[in-house]
Amino acid sequence: MMKSYRGRQMLRYFQFNSGLSWGMTVLFLILSVDLNPFTLKVPLFILGMVHAALSVIHSLMLGRIKQTRIDADNQPLAFKIMTIVLVVGLFAGNIFTYLSGMVALKKNPNVGFLYSIYMVLVDVMLIALTALNLFKPFVSNTFLPTLYLLLAILLFHILIVVMGQKWYGWNRNVKIAVLGLLGLTALVGNVMAILVAVSMYKTNQDLAGERRQTSVREKLTRNQAALLGLSFITFLISIALTSNYSFSESFAVQNNYGNILQPPSLAYPFGTDNYGRDVFSRIIFGSQISLSVGLLSTLLPFFVGGTLGAISGFYGNTTDNVIMRLLDVLYAIPGMLLAITIVASFGASTTNLIIALSLGSIPSYARTMRANVMQVANYEYVEAARALGQDNKTLILKHIIPNAMAPMIVRSTLTIGTAVISTSSLSYLGLGVEAHVPEWGNILRIGSQYLETNPYLAIYPGLAIILLVLSFNFLGDGLRDATDPKLN
Repeated sequence: MMKSYRGRQMLRYFQFNSGLSWGMTVLFLILSVDLNPFTLKVPLFILGMVHAALSVIHSLMLGRIKQTRIDADNQPLAFKIMTIVLVVGLFAGNIFTYLSGMVALKKNPNVGFLYSIYMVLVDVMLIALTALNLFKPFVSNTFLPTLYLLLAILLFHILIVVMGQKWYGWNRNVKIAVLGLLGLTALVGNVMAILVAVSMYKTNQDLAGERRQTSVREKLTRNQAALLGLSFITFLISIALTSNYSFSESFAVQNNYGNILQPPSLAYPFGTDNYGRDVFSRIIFGSQISLSVGLLSTLLPFFVGGTLGAISGFYGNTTDNVIMRLLDVLYAIPGMLLAITIVASFGASTTNLIIALSLGSIPSYARTMRANVMQVANYEYVEAARALGQDNKTLILKHIIPNAMAPMIVRSTLTIGTAVISTSSLSYLGLGVEAHVPEWGNILRIGSQYLETNPYLAIYPGLAIILLVLSFNFLGDGLRDATDPKLN
């Protein structure tokens, strides 16, 4: 194994992405074959062969890195050419060879650079998905301006990837302008731009040789699965924010009885349902509801349960008994049963769904916060602050809660996935949002009726739910590892 840090970093990325690249290759080759009757879908087969070639190159490079036949800092010309081929593989849809190639291409990839390559990845996926509207019979009036804006953002982000390493030598006004532009580009939903801006700003701080603690943002870059999860979540946020301007909602909500149950095509990538609605457009607009319900039904118990848990853990005695016994009553009711009861009583709507999913999670958040506060309240710096005469409000807000938040943040990222599944489950049962609303559970419920004849109607919304839940779980695992002092 290579002794240099860069060599180990390259090896880690190549090992992680190798199996995923081959998995994508096999998937495309399987999808290119139709067994009944036996036919070959030429475009998918060609794409599968391109991915196979990229995977072969990737595996050859991985073998050379393992055998330490190259110097990571002084790569031979042939290795550099293969690296560029891997990077270009992004335009064929292979994000895994792209990530490996970018890490191998840069001589000293810092934290800002690592986030910037994922930032560009999100841009490319967003533009590729938006550009599929060109095959539709018509597009929204704001489609072209939105597409041009996304292309301009992509070019700016590519410039950051290429020139960002020279950040130290830039003029102060240029640095301020770049950070401001990165913040503006984040308004389209690309959270990675914020992380890049923060990383670039931090590298500009004069540490004067002082030792500092590695931040969670930096530790997170060591976990490729967490970064991929964050990238997919960022991609869905971008889609949710830009879809109103780049997609025509009529394809998702208006019935078209002359276009019922059409197979997947360029105009309708995921086919059409039993009402002639475009499943692809419905999944795109459904991301708005699935994300908003998942996030809001997690934030509400996070703050309510966290506040009750902090008060209970800090004051204890009678206050603790009253709060926790009341929450025990709520905790005794199964969360899904409580949600079904609330929605069935007050009607199916997005607001009622958020309230129903939130109430069942409050006790678990309160218990977590209570345990954290009770532990932190006994630390010496809290006792020192109390001895200096600080009141209870200052102790809680300034010293205790900030140091008890890490487990709560990790828990929230893990439970967002559960909230998304619960949302889809209730919608699948007809107890979620209104039946006509494009939500992933509703789309899956309709598609499940055609599993034998048109299985893709259920496969695509099911995959969207699985990928979103996995992404939040991967991100939660990464944050847990990054905030665990025993692992750092």
